[in-house]
Amino acid sequence: MTPKDPLTTQATADAGSAPEHDSAADRPFRVRLTVRHSDLDTNGHVRGSAYVDFADHARWACVQKAGVDPLEMTRSGLGPVNLETTIRYHRELRAGDEFDVTCVFAYDGTDKKTGRATQEFLVADGTLAATVESVIGLLDLETRRLVPDPASHWRRLATVPALLGAD
Repeated sequence: MTPKDPLTTQATADAGSAPEHDSAADRPFRVRLTVRHSDLDTNGHVRGSAYVDFADHARWACVQKAGVDPLEMTRSGLGPVNLETTIRYHRELRAGDEFDVTCVFAYDGTDKKTGRATQEFLVADGTLAATVESVIGLLDLETRRLVPDPASHWRRLATVPALLGAD
């Protein structure tokens, strides 16, 4: 891995770079990221697709922190899917800005196949920069259909299922 340069390296979820919560009681999970020049649009602020990339990165970091092994999940025939994403911008992020992305998962049981991931992008002083909300599910990799009750599958796969809203 290359040295950490906030303007050129891939955003990472290094254990010592930001507070990551170890128990569900300490939710929401958060990961610290840094804006790179490649994340910017011609206006000099983070482009929309980079917010989606940051949100995906943070969700995967949360899944792994919950104790889910991505390879084991694939071997079990499941894969997480994002069915819809809404981004709300509150304050622009620019090159070199450090920010935290939180992850909160919820399964309300209305259709038994989908849930919601709500993620806040917070700058160091706590100012809300953006909110990303996604409709999520788990895909049966053989049938290519959403599985019912995804929370039950997360409980089976995770050592800390509460981080994934499956408590």
